[in-house]
Amino acid sequence: MWGIIPAAGLGSRIQPLAFSKELLPVGSRLDGGVERPRAVSEHLIERMLAAGVDRLCIVISPGKSDIVNYYGACIGDARIAYAVQAEPAGLCDAIFCAAPFIAPEEEVVIGLPDTIWFPRDGLARLPPGRLSFLLFPVARPELFDAVVTDDTGRIEEIEVKRQGARSRWVWGAFRMPGRVLHELHALWRQPGRGDEYIGTLVNAWIAGGGEAFGLRDGTRYVDVGTLHGWREAAALLGDGPEEGEASVLPFRALQGAARA
Repeated sequence: MWGIIPAAGLGSRIQPLAFSKELLPVGSRLDGGVERPRAVSEHLIERMLAAGVDRLCIVISPGKSDIVNYYGACIGDARIAYAVQAEPAGLCDAIFCAAPFIAPEEEVVIGLPDTIWFPRDGLARLPPGRLSFLLFPVARPELFDAVVTDDTGRIEEIEVKRQGARSRWVWGAFRMPGRVLHELHALWRQPGRGDEYIGTLVNAWIAGGGEAFGLRDGTRYVDVGTLHGWREAAALLGDGPEEGEASVLPFRALQGAARA
């Protein structure tokens, strides 16, 4: 299974930093009994590995070599490939930079590396073989992509940063077969499209006969892309590492961080 991590964003809401926002320390982990800080993107990677991901594609911009130095070639047993988004052309463009790596029969999970959410096994709960989104309740859905579903969980519409959103449930991560990824890519490349947001693209895909589903299994969702979000995430994670965190991302897999 592939995990796509779009990490090419400028991080303008939380700059200036001396490093990529995906390496912002949030929380900590234990390595051989020693407590060490965790990069915010490690939390997403931990959740992807728990879902069965064994290959990661991290999409970076040309100036984000510090992410390559930090993670190197592998994390645990998962191998890492890097794709470069040449220009900051939006989330869809970043995701589709990984498309050449992924075969139609392979499963793909996608998440945002500057978010922290629970439960940790949320991605593992998404069903294989179809486009499905892990949904989280938030107080201000107009700041996110709110997802409207029917009683069966089928998505009727994704409301992209819309005032007066009908749903308080927003997507935080999603899963699909490689076949659907390539169908979305083909739609995105049609004249007049080139969507910036995945929500508008999925809306068009649904209008053309595609199906997508939302799973309301998320409990907490924090966007760490702002200083307020960073403080909220720090409070959510508490004062120290939680039991079991040390075994998911062993420090031997992060030797790039030790050299940086």
